[in-house]
Amino acid sequence: MNEFDADAPAPHPGLFPTPAEGERVTVMLAAFEGWNDAGEAASDALRYLRRAFGAQRVGAIDADDFYDFQFTRPTVRQTGSGRRRIKWPTTKVSTARVEGHPVDLVFIQGTEPSYRWRAFTDELIEYVDDLNVDYLIVVGALLADVPHSRPIPVTATSEDDGLRERLNLEASQYEGPTGIVGVFADAADHHGTPTVSLWAAVPHYVAQAPSPKAQLALLHRIEELLQVPLDTNELAEDAEAWERGVNELATEDPEVAAYIHQLEEAKDTAELPEATGESIAREFERYLKRRGKDNPPAGGMN
Repeated sequence: MNEFDADAPAPHPGLFPTPAEGERVTVMLAAFEGWNDAGEAASDALRYLRRAFGAQRVGAIDADDFYDFQFTRPTVRQTGSGRRRIKWPTTKVSTARVEGHPVDLVFIQGTEPSYRWRAFTDELIEYVDDLNVDYLIVVGALLADVPHSRPIPVTATSEDDGLRERLNLEASQYEGPTGIVGVFADAADHHGTPTVSLWAAVPHYVAQAPSPKAQLALLHRIEELLQVPLDTNELAEDAEAWERGVNELATEDPEVAAYIHQLEEAKDTAELPEATGESIAREFERYLKRRGKDNPPAGGMN
């Protein structure tokens, strides 16, 4: 179990207001392998959190009711004693208490079901009720035209008016096919559970798992929402090594390198600040603050 600093400052608004002394808030996080999980970034992010907080399994959804085993096949594993064991695809439910913070976590993690999605989400909503969940964060990852060499974008949306106002979010404008993440988020919204959807954009030309940079970007956003500092130093090193590896592969293919350069230019141009009077004033204010730190007044502070 990692140690967390309960007094660390929170740079962004959290998912929930500070609870009264002695009260705790329960947050459910859900991710599913498959269509919703490019580079397995979402599933890997939740695996990290489960390990970090020592989550314990408290339930599961019966695989026979929801999976086509010719499509999502069971796997054979060797146990520690050398015996063979069949591992069936399923959706596990686990819980963890975040020491030093007024937060309890519930993890929903598995493989996107093959059929009976409405019945599947009904069972998930039962866990929402049984475990007294106050908020839900659904986590996904999609393939996108983004460069690997820039920060991985994470889109956060919510259909809940209170969350949008507190977190400065927007409602999703997406129209088109959806996965179990979208279906579960919609079911939770109709159930009255405030829900945030997080989606990381994984560079489509490096879609294979793992995708540590996208995983790290999701964890940073979850960290902000939960107001719980996470020790991600090792993962940050993995993300840097991943980026170096992609850079090396790109140098071997001029066409890929040129394409990545186009993506980088498009990304950098889109993020250029507008030269308005307000933006200039903000930049000048930041400059003065930096200058003040570098050149403190003579005689010290009064």
